[in-house]
Amino acid sequence: MTISRKVRTAYFCGDCGAEHPRWQGQCRECGEWNKLIEEKVPTRKVTASAMRSTQCRIPDIQSEKLQGYQSGIGELDRVLGGQLLPGMTVLIGGDPGIGKSTLILQAAEAYSQKGLNVLYVTGEESLPQIKLRANRLNVTGSAVTAMNSTSVEEVTSALASGDFSVVLIDSIQTMASSALDSPPGTVGQVRESAAQLIMQAKAAGHALFLIGHVTKDGMVAGPKVLEHMVDTVIYFEGDTSHLYRMLRAAKNRFGSVAEIGVFEMKPEGLVEVSNPSSFFLSDKDKSSRTGSVVAAVCEGNRPFLVEIQALVTSANYGTAQRVAGGIDNKRLALLLAILEKRCGYPMAGNDVFVSVAGGVRLSEPALDLPIMAAIVSSFANKAISSDTVAAGEVGLSGEVRGISMADRRINEAEKMGFKRIILPQSGVVNLSKNKIKLHGASDIEAALELLLQ
Repeated sequence: MTISRKVRTAYFCGDCGAEHPRWQGQCRECGEWNKLIEEKVPTRKVTASAMRSTQCRIPDIQSEKLQGYQSGIGELDRVLGGQLLPGMTVLIGGDPGIGKSTLILQAAEAYSQKGLNVLYVTGEESLPQIKLRANRLNVTGSAVTAMNSTSVEEVTSALASGDFSVVLIDSIQTMASSALDSPPGTVGQVRESAAQLIMQAKAAGHALFLIGHVTKDGMVAGPKVLEHMVDTVIYFEGDTSHLYRMLRAAKNRFGSVAEIGVFEMKPEGLVEVSNPSSFFLSDKDKSSRTGSVVAAVCEGNRPFLVEIQALVTSANYGTAQRVAGGIDNKRLALLLAILEKRCGYPMAGNDVFVSVAGGVRLSEPALDLPIMAAIVSSFANKAISSDTVAAGEVGLSGEVRGISMADRRINEAEKMGFKRIILPQSGVVNLSKNKIKLHGASDIEAALELLLQ
């Protein structure tokens, strides 16, 4: 195969990585101004002999059974779709200091203990620094080869001469190819480096992890095409002021994106949280408090319980404040409008503060009813029983709409020892539990009456 390269220039957005053929003031993808940077881009031209392809009808394709790898870290395996396949490429993004390097070093140890040869490439740390971190995390690394390099050519050469099953790159923004004269981290270098590593992973059949930095908007930095090149995109989320970390898949060609993994950050590293409900409710005592209610949520196919807290006070400075922590601020404004229009609560003259305890960020529709219940509880200064759980989506006309996986939410609430659960009326049909009482509500007024009785 003969490949010749011709270097051309293009303009890339420094925020989102979008490519533009010529300079312009505003990026057409993200809308930012004066962010375009000129970079050289290598253009590959492949000869006709290298472009030969085969055609076959789908029923005649010979299927290949791949033997996947399980790390033994259940939360990681769940998000990856149950197993890591040969040739699979995974992009992991997250904020600085969230624990990405800790996660993949522990993953490297876990895969090596399964008898796999692992290559850990770092461009951010020296080998002695890796040794210190491995000692802190109790990582022996007897089958883990550590390599400190920022050259893609050096890494691909090491891969060609070795027999590795799992390769981890920390991080892709530190890698640079000699094909470009731009510094590491630029859009062109990130794209070229990732392309070479992914092509070799597909050809050689080893699994590849790429660690990626994120932008201020929480997206993986670099060209957007990077997310399309890999098989799986995972975001490692959390607040550095809290102990929990959440692993969430945004794309997965070999599994579901409806799964999450929960970890707790400890001095000895990341520890799996097999029961998120007990973790997020660990600080909640048994006494009833105003402005507090337990919500049953589902992240993907996984149910767990969280505490919703609200505080309503009179607005003393003109326009009332709406402050939301862990939920969308616009969603809060919409729910307050429903309370004022459909239930008669004067929300316009009150400051409203709502937070999901524990720092977790959620976007599930079933949070509507618990949020509104916590707000009304604080406004009326009337506590909701601590043995009650709520879940339900609220429509603009005040109706409580059905939610998915109601049976799983009920089972989780029963397992955690709660006595009753308030659900949409449609959610209690054909459901019966002996230890937990089910209450159905068709509108928000009926639901609030059940919760505040």
